[in-house]
Amino acid sequence: MKDVQKERDSRNVTIDRVGVRNLSYPIVVMDRDSGTQCTVALVSMSVRLPHEYRGTHMSRFIETLEEYQGKVGPSNLEALTERLRSKLDATEADIEFQFPYFTRKQAPVSGIPGWMRYEASLFGACRENVFDMITGVGVHIQTLCPCSREISSYGAHNQRTMVNLRVRMNELVWFEEMIQMVERSSSTPLYTLLKREDEKYVTERAYSNPHFVEDVVRDLAVELNGDRRITWYEISVQSAESIHNHDAFAELTRDKRGLNDREGSVNRT
Repeated sequence: MKDVQKERDSRNVTIDRVGVRNLSYPIVVMDRDSGTQCTVALVSMSVRLPHEYRGTHMSRFIETLEEYQGKVGPSNLEALTERLRSKLDATEADIEFQFPYFTRKQAPVSGIPGWMRYEASLFGACRENVFDMITGVGVHIQTLCPCSREISSYGAHNQRTMVNLRVRMNELVWFEEMIQMVERSSSTPLYTLLKREDEKYVTERAYSNPHFVEDVVRDLAVELNGDRRITWYEISVQSAESIHNHDAFAELTRDKRGLNDREGSVNRT
């Protein structure tokens, strides 16, 4: 049959990215506690299309996924991305998985466990024989306003805050570890199942540990700066304000290879 996609194109325009997006696909990912976890990802895959080709072969994106039977993770993402690049005869290829990730989490006082959902992502890119991988988590936390607590005779407003953390690493950092880093930067973590004694603990902990979005970013940055496995990070914190008709946000991106030794350090004197 005629290969229409490989027809010569005379317009002399290279397209940066061509591919498929929002493909819902079952995957199996690494789980620190259970070994593996089954979930469903939204997958995006693309290649760089040379100016001389009219189009790319969309079916080959799905064929590449089928070859790996949905098994994806930091250990094989490079091979998967390189296979995509090779199969489509491209110089560059990208692939991204966005998926819910679940962990068992105990309530802070009663110890009763419940399933907690987080958002996770894996991004891989092959460009000019160089592989780049970015791992991400999205974590809801609670923040309590330091200003509100300071100026009020009693009580303080608090809100649910979303933290998105993306990192490059030179050694494996588990999703669970990244989630815990984020939760340590909060006024208090969230839980699925809370009894009354747990709710009392969470409420009082948040009140004794107020955080602006700026505090969340800085606390998390200090911990990331101290982790030698992480070479680059991007933090985005967005708070759905409970007494304002807007959201508050703070963001920070750092390449640790160029980080000033004193930035992010803690003064212990």
